[in-house]
Amino acid sequence: MSVNRKYRRAAYPRDVDEIDEDTLVQRLSEWPITGIGLHPGGSNYVFVVQLTNPEKHKEDEPPDLVSEADDSASIFGIYKPQAGERPLRDFPGGTLHYRERAAYLISRELGWPRIPPTVIRTGPHGEGSLQLFIDAASKAETDEPDSFFSLRDERLSDFRDMAMFDALVHNADRKGGSCIVSGDGLLWAIDHGLTFNQSARRRTVMFEFNGTEYPSPLLDDVDSLVGVIDSESVLRNRLKELLSQAEIDDLVKRGRAMIESGHYPVLDPNANVPWPMV
Repeated sequence: MSVNRKYRRAAYPRDVDEIDEDTLVQRLSEWPITGIGLHPGGSNYVFVVQLTNPEKHKEDEPPDLVSEADDSASIFGIYKPQAGERPLRDFPGGTLHYRERAAYLISRELGWPRIPPTVIRTGPHGEGSLQLFIDAASKAETDEPDSFFSLRDERLSDFRDMAMFDALVHNADRKGGSCIVSGDGLLWAIDHGLTFNQSARRRTVMFEFNGTEYPSPLLDDVDSLVGVIDSESVLRNRLKELLSQAEIDDLVKRGRAMIESGHYPVLDPNANVPWPMV
């Protein structure tokens, strides 16, 4: 089951009409990067980049002079170069950008959760992942972006697919701030560099689902995904370029275990928590 969704691109600094997901992937892969700035607050080097339509960009024209009235002129992305990845004890060096891409491919096959289109490409600092930038909505009274902690009381059920996805991909870093809401109210899951490695401890802030039943429709999607990965499919071949064979095998095993158990895992809020939590 392959889901070709459409996204409202919560672009920086303005919203635009819906664009087909395949078109966004193509633009992220091929449009030249015409502007770059360091994104604050990341443990690794993370950059916000502007990508400009080559048919509309002039080499001698600064990126900020691209016509604001032309929504097809540029998009923005989050660029995480391999060279900027901080060494970690429980993850092989230089692999985090591949895991970002693999998580996106899995989410697209499942149809959930909503992860911004993500590609691997070469940028100003070498090869890395490039993900569509989502401008996170913030609360007017605090000007702080929404997160799991500010949303869970009113929208807890909306996080069921994200928590289930984290169990499937063995997410070791689901912080409250890796759940964002765009201006149109859509919930997005970001930051999936610490995934798929069975040696890492699973870490999350979503303990509300501990031991509860997985939604049956989502289990059906996992069953379908396992079948696709188990076959000589395009998805399997793409994952082989991003993950080790052992990690792909573990992904399939987790999917089957989820189907058999039917319940979210019971995680320890003292041991299975990320730091920082936001």
